Amino acid sequence: MQDLICISHLRWNFVWQRPQHLLSRMSRHFRVFFVEEPVASAEASAPYLEHDLWEGDHGEKVHVIRMIYPMAAPRWIGHGEPQTQPVYAALLNKYLAAQRVRNPHVWLYTPMASDFLSALKPKSVIYDVMDQLSAFKGAPAQLSALDRELLKRADIVFTGGVSLYYDKAPYARNIHAFPSGVDSAHFSQAADGGLARPADMPSGKLPVVGYYGVIDERMDFDLLEQMASLHPEWQIVLVGPVVKIDPADTPQAANIHYPGMRSYDELPAYLSCFDAALIPFALTDATRFLSPTKTLEYLAARKPVVSTPIHDVIELYKSVVRIGHTHTHFINQVEMALTHKPDIRQRRLEDSLLYQHSWDVIADRMLRLMGHRVQPSRKALMEQATSTLRSADLREEAQGGY
Repeated sequence: MQDLICISHLRWNFVWQRPQHLLSRMSRHFRVFFVEEPVASAEASAPYLEHDLWEGDHGEKVHVIRMIYPMAAPRWIGHGEPQTQPVYAALLNKYLAAQRVRNPHVWLYTPMASDFLSALKPKSVIYDVMDQLSAFKGAPAQLSALDRELLKRADIVFTGGVSLYYDKAPYARNIHAFPSGVDSAHFSQAADGGLARPADMPSGKLPVVGYYGVIDERMDFDLLEQMASLHPEWQIVLVGPVVKIDPADTPQAANIHYPGMRSYDELPAYLSCFDAALIPFALTDATRFLSPTKTLEYLAARKPVVSTPIHDVIELYKSVVRIGHTHTHFINQVEMALTHKPDIRQRRLEDSLLYQHSWDVIADRMLRLMGHRVQPSRKALMEQATSTLRSADLREEAQGGY
């Protein structure tokens, strides 16, 4: 097996999202090392590497690495910090040499990690642009310039959305758009009705409109407050960790609920309780290039989806997602979602999108672009077959007067 080293600004054991979906699948073809940002510790007397082995249900293995760095008053430290970067690079090189890693493929999620490239001597550089990080709260001032440099240096660039592709294409020589995918089998559990209702979900027969994901400055909190006020009978459930903002600044009402962060395995049980699923992001610089992973996950669970006018949601999913262009319009769309049954055409479109954007299909396409010859995974073939069967079932229902 060849080696692939991914350097990320996200933690492997945080919210399960694009890096975890892709890198776990890449581990079927590479020996994968996932390098996290340093962790400051008042208890450490000297810098050292901490490493874990993550193992998936189908033989996937990812080596997760982080540097523990001594600091009297622990604070957040990112990749590229002058005081930690040379130490981290030296420790990582020593660890990789012990693992007999030579000329690895290096996969970056943040341009702040570019300094690792000179130390790692990569066979190829892959830059997966997941977000417009420079627009995030607290982003380093030099991030935009480093982004441009990495786009030119990378052998291949992937983008997590259409908007990001158009923004990065002028600066990259080999760039491909891969909007976020979906594990349909995992989230379709929420459509089957066999999952136990989580104890912290609102009880009773009142409508549940829900969201899951990171709760941060990108959310349209005014919209959520207005929705809670106009529809006190709706139970608004926001599942996920509150980050980069004070929890006290989130909307508070008797019918707004915050269960907290839940694992990837737990999400289908919460999603199964939603009567409508929300993408309630504000329109800001931080969401201009957003391509929410949860869109397809909601659809795999057969939930009606209502979104604010996020560009990539409109570009990719306007045929199957309700778009609310103002607060009033958004709330009206939720009202309609709770009362209107989807037609046969919409279900067929959903099935087509779910297969086209399967994580297995995306990973296989990326591997081919990276120069690897791969056969479609068994799981991808099964998802294609399931999509075909669903469409056949829908045709039979239509002929029967559905």
